[in-house]
Amino acid sequence: MSEVELLAPAGTWDALEAAVEAGADAVYLGGKRFNMRLHRRDANFDDDGLARAVEYTRARGVRLYVTVNNLVSEAELPELRAYLAFLQELGPDALIVQDPCLLELARSEGLKLPLHASVMMNTHNEAAVRTLQEYGVTRVIFSRELSLAQLTLIRDRTGIELEYFVHGDMCVAHSGQCLHSGVVFGQSSNRGRCLKPCRWPYGFTAADAPLAADRDPGPYKLALKDMCLYLHLPQLIQAGVVSFKIEGRMRTADFVGRITGLYRRAIDRYLADPAGYAADQAELRELHAARARDFSTCYAFGNPGAAAVGFSGAREPRFFSQAVKEASTAAPAAGLPAVVAGGAAPARALLTVRVADKEALAAAYENGADVAYVGGEAFRPARPWTLADIAAGVATAEARGAALVVTTPRITTERECGELAVLLRLLEALKPHGVMVSNPGALRLAGELTTLPLYADFSFNLFNSLTARWLNRQGVSRATVSLEATGLQAAAMAAASPLPLEVVVHGPLEAMVMDYCLPRALLGNGTPAGLCRDVCQGGDFALTDSAGERHAVKIDQYCRNHILFGRDLCLAGRLAPLAAAGIGAFRIEGQHYSPGHVGEVVAAYRRELDGTAAPEGPAAGIGARRPLGVGVFRYEASR
Repeated sequence: MSEVELLAPAGTWDALEAAVEAGADAVYLGGKRFNMRLHRRDANFDDDGLARAVEYTRARGVRLYVTVNNLVSEAELPELRAYLAFLQELGPDALIVQDPCLLELARSEGLKLPLHASVMMNTHNEAAVRTLQEYGVTRVIFSRELSLAQLTLIRDRTGIELEYFVHGDMCVAHSGQCLHSGVVFGQSSNRGRCLKPCRWPYGFTAADAPLAADRDPGPYKLALKDMCLYLHLPQLIQAGVVSFKIEGRMRTADFVGRITGLYRRAIDRYLADPAGYAADQAELRELHAARARDFSTCYAFGNPGAAAVGFSGAREPRFFSQAVKEASTAAPAAGLPAVVAGGAAPARALLTVRVADKEALAAAYENGADVAYVGGEAFRPARPWTLADIAAGVATAEARGAALVVTTPRITTERECGELAVLLRLLEALKPHGVMVSNPGALRLAGELTTLPLYADFSFNLFNSLTARWLNRQGVSRATVSLEATGLQAAAMAAASPLPLEVVVHGPLEAMVMDYCLPRALLGNGTPAGLCRDVCQGGDFALTDSAGERHAVKIDQYCRNHILFGRDLCLAGRLAPLAAAGIGAFRIEGQHYSPGHVGEVVAAYRRELDGTAAPEGPAAGIGARRPLGVGVFRYEASR
């Protein structure tokens, strides 16, 4: 039986002492910068505190991991370099990282500290693990949507250390892929400032009809219960999980000490006598009495569906924010670089558009698109692009003097990686003009299996030029800027990036992507998993928040739910400063638009890029079907 580590959180010195005294083998904590818990000034450790924490844990034989696990802006890179040098001198047992710029810096700066991949890195397949291992990553905190069976498979194939959450607050969305807080409030969940829109109350509609009161389980339709795997420690240990992680760096010392002690005793009893082990019912009652929310096993044993959601909100300990109206196009664009009078004319930027079907593809080209993206997620009732569709699309593109790039799904677990590998091999013969990938595993597969140009989508959360350099080293030739980056932040990246950058400027954007299926949970009546497709096939689903914003819910071919923002992004009239700053391509996300609407939007942006916009403005002729807004561009900087 392999060694097992109990890993406890500490947001304060008192919590650190409580964790150590309760028997933690290791503690993780963050500094005052570059970590994922930055809301409270009285939490986290300043530099002196970090030094004391290293000394304190080392003297007691407890390992200490420092979280450097948020996205880093271009302006913060010098401070990050200095912080890493400080941590190197301090010598904690590992750093927990999210932004690939840390991988790049670790190599270029000769960092000797072990690296652990944060859950925010959204690692969910073998190929991604192999890339991380090449950069010295020794441990991965995998996506929480992976089951123990999937984790064991990846562990066996790669030998990577598994760290797994066993207790505490969980996200409903795929980690690293939730943009709601960042775009609406300018407070990014990927930069440690999540305001938790998933814990707001929502109404649910299907085909514009509200959910019947007698079927509505409660208003908190995205509020995940806390994870608790106390009863399943034997399965975790036998699955090869090395580190049992308790969530809760903002929790009190009393909570940290109590939960750590309960898991400590249970783990020790099992290791001492596995065959004779039984869960202690008194401890279980104590755990239950101390709970902040009700408990769930989340995805450890498969998709839990509605069983993992606390619909009533009766045990929500704290609400971080309330729903607000999203910024309309009338909001001032605070986050745009200034255009320098008389400066050098920028190179011609590309107009790109993602489309759902062949009719929309034709409309995009007819109205001036340079590049069309096809494939990836197909949102019902649309069907996935077949090889024949792609071949026809390539012919259409070449007849128009344009390009066609095949996209890949945002999430690719092992099964989906198998399908992707087949597609990538067959694309060589069809010769599209490139492949756009959405996660490090898909990027690695595409690099190994095709010779086509590679592009990186926004789901890489590109926030600085060092991450662009890292992508470049992996074979990427154009990368999409994070949807949470403002105009100023995108311009700063472009100025230093070794890659041409693309910015999404129009269309319905996704606030969250989740494996939790709302139609099945709310309309399925306990329908078995194999039949759940019938529940959502013909549906037009939406969540409405308390500010009245209607968030469409789109279902893809893998049954994942994609929750859209209430307003479609529209940056018409704001492209010139970005082009002057060096942005090389502007994208329209048109996969939820009809062919006619794709044509209208593409034509409007074509006129703006060509300098032939109508006197009434670049947005004239778009004919919006949904409210339009400026998203994160209302801010100078995403925090």
